[in-house]
Amino acid sequence: MSLSKTPYCEQDPQQNSQLVRSLNDGTSKGKGGFKVKKTNFKIAGSPDGTSVDSWRFQDWDYKKPNLPTYARGLFTTRNRRNDHEIAVRGYDKFFNVGEVANTQWENIKRKTRGPYELTLKENGCIIFISGLEDGTLLVCSKHSTGDRSDVEVSHASAGERWVEQQLATIGKTREELAQELRRRNVTAVAELCDDDFEEHILAYGPDKAGLYLHGININIPEFMTYPSDLVQQFADEWGFRKVGLQVFDDIDTVKTFLEQVAESGAHEGRDVEGFVIRCGISSDREQQQYNDWFFKYKFEEPYLMYRQWRECTKALIAGKPPKFKKHAKITEEYLLYARQRLAKDPRLAKLYNQNHGIIALRDEFLAHKNLKGSDAANFENIAGNDTSNVSRDIVLVPIATIGCGKTTVGVALTHLFGWGIIQNDNIQGKGRPARMVQAVINNSERREREQIIKDILLQHKDARLVALNFAHGDIDEVRRVTRERVLKRGDNHQTIQAASDENKVIGIMENFLSRFQPCDPENSPDDGFDLVIDLDPAQGSRVNVETVVTQLQKKYPLLIPEMPSAEDMDAAVKGAIEDYTPGIKHTIPDRTGRREQKRPETQNSNESKKKKPLEYMSISVPAKEVNVAIASAFKGVDPETQRFYKQLQQTRRIQALFHVTLMHRVAAKQYPDLWQHYTTLEAESQSIDGKIGECDVILERVVFDDRIMAVVVRLLDQENKWTCVNKVAHITVGTRDESVKPKESNDLLARWLEVGSGGDTGIYERIFEGKPTLKGTVRGVLSR
Repeated sequence: MSLSKTPYCEQDPQQNSQLVRSLNDGTSKGKGGFKVKKTNFKIAGSPDGTSVDSWRFQDWDYKKPNLPTYARGLFTTRNRRNDHEIAVRGYDKFFNVGEVANTQWENIKRKTRGPYELTLKENGCIIFISGLEDGTLLVCSKHSTGDRSDVEVSHASAGERWVEQQLATIGKTREELAQELRRRNVTAVAELCDDDFEEHILAYGPDKAGLYLHGININIPEFMTYPSDLVQQFADEWGFRKVGLQVFDDIDTVKTFLEQVAESGAHEGRDVEGFVIRCGISSDREQQQYNDWFFKYKFEEPYLMYRQWRECTKALIAGKPPKFKKHAKITEEYLLYARQRLAKDPRLAKLYNQNHGIIALRDEFLAHKNLKGSDAANFENIAGNDTSNVSRDIVLVPIATIGCGKTTVGVALTHLFGWGIIQNDNIQGKGRPARMVQAVINNSERREREQIIKDILLQHKDARLVALNFAHGDIDEVRRVTRERVLKRGDNHQTIQAASDENKVIGIMENFLSRFQPCDPENSPDDGFDLVIDLDPAQGSRVNVETVVTQLQKKYPLLIPEMPSAEDMDAAVKGAIEDYTPGIKHTIPDRTGRREQKRPETQNSNESKKKKPLEYMSISVPAKEVNVAIASAFKGVDPETQRFYKQLQQTRRIQALFHVTLMHRVAAKQYPDLWQHYTTLEAESQSIDGKIGECDVILERVVFDDRIMAVVVRLLDQENKWTCVNKVAHITVGTRDESVKPKESNDLLARWLEVGSGGDTGIYERIFEGKPTLKGTVRGVLSR
C-alpha cells in the first residue's frame, strides 16, 4: 500500500481560547442560536490531577450554520501554561444521503472530489483515544471519560480494557501509545464491537470482537483527518482491528456500488449497516480549496427488520402484543419460533432483556428457515404478498398544517407524472365530502384521516392510501418555518391571504398547530395507510419531492417505472413555485357557532363574539428537547427501570406537546387574586400566538409508577413573575391508557414527596444529568 503524506497541525492557543469562549456562550444563554452542554471530568490516574471538559451539542443543532465547531465528541483541557487545549476531537457530524442539502446526490457530485474512501459502518459504540500532556492515556466514549456510573462509562471502561488487552498482545504500554498520539496531536477514533459486552443489531462474536480503528483526527477546531491508508497502517502498528475499505476515483462509481450493495444489505457475505464515505468538499464556487468531509449511506434492510424482530421479542417477553407493519409474514413466522424457544428455555428471556442472545435467536430462526437475512427482508416479495404489480388507484393524503409545502409537493408531482391533484378549497357547493373525499388538504386531525380512509375505501375497496406525513417533531421550528413561508407568499393561496391580513393569518395558523395530531401508524385510523412517507416541513420542497418519489418507486415500482432525473425534479419544483396561482380564493369566516350567527342583528354583536374563558395558564417547552432529555435519562438502565418508558413509547402514549401548568381554573376559588392576575394578562395580550411572556425551565428528574410519568421541573424565574400553584412544578410525559388522566401527575408527585422512590414504594425516578435548561413560552390556554 502506497502511503499518503501524514497530516500534522499544531494547536493554536488563541484559536482554542476563542472556541471555548464561544462554547461557553452556548451553555448559559444559547447565544448564537445553539445550545451546548458542558461536563467536567477528573481523569483517574493522572499524576497532575488533570480534568477535561466535555462539550455536547444537541443533535439538531449540527444542521445549523456558524457553530463554533461541528465536532461530535469534543473534550478540552488546560495545559501547564494554563492555555486551552483540545484533548479529544471526534468527527464533524456527518449525515445520511438525502438528509441535508450537502448530501443530496446532485450536490455531492457538484461539490466533492475523490479519492472516495468507503469504509464499512461498524455497528458498535464509538471510543476516542488520545494522549494528555502528563503522559496519561485518555480513553473515553463520545461524551464521558469513564469515571461516573452511567452507560457511557461502561462503554469507556470496556474500551479501555480492550486497549490494554491489545497493547499487551503486541508488547507495548499505555504510556507509549499516549506519547505517540500526543506527538502526532491526534485522537484515534475506534468502534467498540463486542457481543459479550453489548449486542447491537449486527453480530460480533469472539473472532470479530474488538476495537475497529476507523479514523485519526487532528486535535484542532476545524475537521482535519488522516487518509484511510494511514489509519490502517496505524491500526497494524498498535493492534487495532481494521475496517473494510474500498477506494473509488469518481462519484458515479460510488453511487452505483452503494445502490447495488443496498439491494441485499450485505457485503462480502456479511450483513452490514452501511458505509461511511470520506472525500474532499469545496464550499467556494471556484473549487480552489477542498476540506475533509464525510457522509454516510445507510442500508434499510435487513437492518431495520432485525431491529423490528428485537423489539417484538422484547414485547413478547414483557407480555405485550408485538406491533409491526413491515415484513409482516416473515415476522409472524419469526415470532412463532421465538415463542417456542422462550417457552423451552426460561433463561433466554432474562438474557435477552440484558441484550444477550438477540443475534443467536435471530440466526437460529434464519437457519431453521434456510434463509439469509437479505432473503428474509425480501420474503414478502418472494411469497407474492407485495405491491410490485400495483400501478394505479393510489391516493396520496398529506398530513400537515398550513405552510408545510403540501401544495408545492403536490403540484410538482403533477408536473413530473401528470397525476391529478384535488384540493379541498377548490370544491364548492353541496355534498363536498362525498364528491371529493380525497380533497381534504391538511388532514391534521385523526378524525379527518379516519373520514377520508373510510370514504375512499367505501367507494373503491382496491384503492391504496399513502400518507405524506409532514412530521411536527420540533413544533417551534415548524412554527417559525411555516409562518415565514406563508407571510412571504402573500395572497397566493386559496384561503390564506397573508398580505391582506397578516395578524388574522397567524391566528389561523396557530389554531391549526394547536389541533395538530401526529400520525400514529400503529393505531387507528393511521394504521389504515398502505404506506407512510415521513417528510420534514423545515426542508425545502425539492428534498421532500425526491423523498416521496423515491419511496413510492420502492413500494410501487410499476407506478414509477423510471426515476426522474435530478434536473426534472428541479424543474418540477421550480414550476410548482413559480407557475402556481390559485383558481379560487375563499375568505375564512369567524369561528362563531351557527346558533350565534343566526341571532337577530339587533343583539349586541360583542355578545356573539364573546371570547372563550381561560382554562389554564402554562409554560410550553420544546417537545424535541424534552424527548431527547428523557431518552438520555433512560439510556442503558436495566430493563425493569426502562419498562414503563418503553411501554409509553410502544403504545404511543407519550404526549406530542409538553407544558408546565402554572394554574388551572379549578384552583380559581383557592387563589382568586392570582387567577384574576393571569386572566387579565391573557386578556390584555396582544400576541397573535397567545404568547404572554418567557420563563426558563430546568428539568430536574423523571418520576413515574406503572400508571403515569412526569418530569419534575424548576422555574428559573428571577423576577418572580410566574407562580405555579401545584405542590411540584412538573410536565406530564404520558399515561398508561385513556383511563389515567394527566392531572393524576399531581397525585403521583404528592406520594413521591411523602414516601420517596425505590423499595416498596412503587415509584421510580431518573435524575437528568447536567439539569437541562429549556426556553419556555408562557401562554394562556382557552376553554374549547
